[in-house]
Amino acid sequence: MLHLEHLNLVVRDMDKTLAFYRAAFPHWEIRTSGSGKWYGTPRNWLHFGDDYQYLAFSDNGQGTMRDLTSLDVGLAHFAFVVADIDAITKRLTDAGFEVAIPLNVEPYRKNIYFIDPTGYEVEFVEYLSDVPAERNLVS
Repeated sequence: MLHLEHLNLVVRDMDKTLAFYRAAFPHWEIRTSGSGKWYGTPRNWLHFGDDYQYLAFSDNGQGTMRDLTSLDVGLAHFAFVVADIDAITKRLTDAGFEVAIPLNVEPYRKNIYFIDPTGYEVEFVEYLSDVPAERNLVS
């Protein structure tokens, strides 16, 4: 079996970032944390997730994200498969986070996008079919 274990994201503000991902994934927790130096620069880090996957965050990120509407090279977005897209949307909007790209409903999937506090675009997708060939069909 192959699965993505973690993403390592440099963030601006650890507390704001955790507020976003805690709203999205209330069953996740901080697995471990610490501090160290990244090429001579002090940095705090933590792993937020469950026993099988997590997000690794390092704080004090600098600079700007790529323009998500451009064709510039860089991360466009990452996605999580969820069982109930309406519930995750409610948790995030109740926590004060705005929808970036509204809910899209296709015959075999629903998806929605948010921007996290650092500027990463995060997609949440709920599949309405167990047939892999149908999941990527667009009407």
